[in-house]
Amino acid sequence: MSASEKTSQEKPMLEIRDLGKSFGSVRVLHDISLTVMPSQVVVIIGPSGSGKSTLLRCCNCLEIPQEGSITICDKGIVTDGVLLPEKELNALRMHVGMVFQSFNLFLHLSVLDNVAVGPRKLRGMSRAKAEELARSHLAKIGLAERVDAYPAMLSGGQKQRVAIARALAMETRVMLFDEPTFALDPELVGEVLQVMKALAAEGMTMIVVTHEMGFARDVADEVLVMDGTIIEHGTPQEIFSNPQHARTQSFLESILSPG
Repeated sequence: MSASEKTSQEKPMLEIRDLGKSFGSVRVLHDISLTVMPSQVVVIIGPSGSGKSTLLRCCNCLEIPQEGSITICDKGIVTDGVLLPEKELNALRMHVGMVFQSFNLFLHLSVLDNVAVGPRKLRGMSRAKAEELARSHLAKIGLAERVDAYPAMLSGGQKQRVAIARALAMETRVMLFDEPTFALDPELVGEVLQVMKALAAEGMTMIVVTHEMGFARDVADEVLVMDGTIIEHGTPQEIFSNPQHARTQSFLESILSPG
């Protein structure tokens, strides 16, 4: 299904308008506008320090932008630094799953409990229903046999897959991935990317910060190139085969060159 077919006649899942973010005197993001439609996969690429992760963290207000607005599921969550009331903001955040570089699992909880704890504590689900939901998501990512294991017993790829299952268990409508394979050994990267590709095929709305250019080519509907702002965007074919901006050209040359 093409991006245009996916997004016709639907309201945006996420809208960002004129976003700006500074840390003290350092301006990290400026003049960023972005629309993500249901079932779209948007991949964000760019050099280190270009603001990719900061933009992603602004999407669920882990970082608060000082300028511009963000709307999720047709509800404004921040405008010029003013947040939605906390109760409403937290209700919306439950629909925005985030997967970090460093897994962030609870080391004292089993795999099953790591996935079930959110639905129990935040959605008020009974233990039995939460565990049933957790088992379903763990089976989907190929970890049905590891429900009783603890994070210390898992490989990095398995930990990241548990983190994905944990996010999905919260009735997630948008998934944010911040370099999900960055901390993994090369041989473990593929198992995480395979889960992400399956989610995309099922129609999950996804915004992915990554250096995995093969994933961007294969899965993205749109690729954004960042360097403090969005300097270029387009289809994977447009960005990888015919980049227009000199900064995009130099970045892709450095990351795709052998050795």
